[in-house]
Amino acid sequence: MRIATIDIGTNTILMLIAEIEPNGQINILGDYHYIARIGEGVDQHCVIQEKAFERAYNVFLELKKIAESSKVDKIIAFGTSALRSAKNRDVFLNFIKKELSIEVKVISNEEEAKLTYLGAAFDYLQSNLIYDILAIDIGGGSTEIIYGKGRKIEAFKSVEIGSVRLTERILNKYPPKQEQIEKAIDLIKEHIKDIPKISSITKAMGVAGTLTTLAAVDLKMETFEPKLVHGHLLTYSNIQAIFQELKLLTYEQLKKHPYIHPMRADIILAGTLILIEIMNKLNLETITVSTYGLRYGMLAEFVWTLNKNP
Repeated sequence: MRIATIDIGTNTILMLIAEIEPNGQINILGDYHYIARIGEGVDQHCVIQEKAFERAYNVFLELKKIAESSKVDKIIAFGTSALRSAKNRDVFLNFIKKELSIEVKVISNEEEAKLTYLGAAFDYLQSNLIYDILAIDIGGGSTEIIYGKGRKIEAFKSVEIGSVRLTERILNKYPPKQEQIEKAIDLIKEHIKDIPKISSITKAMGVAGTLTTLAAVDLKMETFEPKLVHGHLLTYSNIQAIFQELKLLTYEQLKKHPYIHPMRADIILAGTLILIEIMNKLNLETITVSTYGLRYGMLAEFVWTLNKNP
């Protein structure tokens, strides 16, 4: 069976295509990344803007072509923070369904946290090894912090602050003034104040664009190579050094940065600051970058459900 899972985030739309063997083995066939930013302006206006409709339509059109040429049997599509927040989400969902015959399910914070965890822990779960795992997903509209052991989630915290939301609210000048940075830090701290402490044996994993971009910068990677980024260990000191460098740059300089995608240039500072404050809160000295995430979690859960109900 061939399946495609689509993760519709505030900033990106991601699709994973995999072949599921009769014995349950998963073979990844393709992993596709697009920046549509459907959440642009949602924090302020609570609606998906017309330009975002157009960007999303073009991305979905491309993804549908890829899925059809890959002879996919089933498409599963989930929407997260931006679609949860938008008053016109039903208009958007009906538009995508009518125009492209793709049905999108908007998932809750709890479902997002669960699937993000399963995606971040994908490598470990495939090997059936049991680890204490912390998964951090800094999205565009929200951030998920999830603790688990093996496949079981012990606790999670979802906060309505992400790289796009924080940028639009506060960090919207380049370079930002010190007062803006301090205000942003105060807001982040307020959102994450209730995160419980973790044990010293916990493996900290980070997914999504902020983490993969930081890994690319740390590796001085001009052409993004997922296989090198996946599993890269970021240290707190290196993340701080990157932030101190990037906060001095203008928007044009950020867009031309050799290791940063131009469409992430305006939000990388906000995402990095969120990560720094979470690591401060949890006393993390390192975090391992994963190029997996929600779409891998969707795939893992589908396969496990399939195996339970053949």
